[in-house]
Amino acid sequence: MVEENTIDDEIILADLPDDELTAQMHDDLYDGLADEIAEGTNLLLGRGWDPSRVLNDALVEGMRIVGIDFRDGILFVPEVLLAANAMKAGMAILRPLLAETGAKPIGKVVIGTVKGDIHDIGKNLVGMMLEGAGFEVIDLGINTDVEQFLGALDEHKPDILGMSALLTTTMPYMKVVIDTLIEKSLRGDYMVIVGGAPLNDEFGEAIGADAYCRDAAVASETASRLIAARRAAAAA
Repeated sequence: MVEENTIDDEIILADLPDDELTAQMHDDLYDGLADEIAEGTNLLLGRGWDPSRVLNDALVEGMRIVGIDFRDGILFVPEVLLAANAMKAGMAILRPLLAETGAKPIGKVVIGTVKGDIHDIGKNLVGMMLEGAGFEVIDLGINTDVEQFLGALDEHKPDILGMSALLTTTMPYMKVVIDTLIEKSLRGDYMVIVGGAPLNDEFGEAIGADAYCRDAAVASETASRLIAARRAAAAA
């Protein structure tokens, strides 16, 4: 008797109908397969999908799943970095198309690691997760002083300012930035989120931040919630 071949055939993305293709792209994002994400993005565009639909249904939804499992401890930093890299492959194709259509991001965020601190893995993850959720992200890098933050706020007019610190010695600089915003009567113009290993809710509240975010997935969820709340209040 001939033994049945149990090896699965290789998945051909082009052969999948739209719903199965988007589901496969969620899996490919989860697995960090950048080439497959680029191929799937081009396939959906070739089938007449609007760039915004590709972004939201295929990429943002896939990264939402990644974010949930990262938050719940199922995925870890290396896997999330791979997923974010795959997301970037799709975004590289979509970004110029989205700009042409005038599609707006759900919000804009300026982020940076504060003065005296050169740690950036957590900040980079936050930026990737925010971009994956549909935000425009302006990353100021590491060792960012108050003048750099203020300059970026003035130039980009974001909805949210995000600050990161990994050292207990640099945590207080977050309050320096927030106090400067207050002194210049700018605090009400921006929502402020903070994060980093030594921080907690109490610290975030003590320095006057709008929210403390314990990891990148929570930062993405919190930013989306803050944007929605502010817009609902403005519409009321």
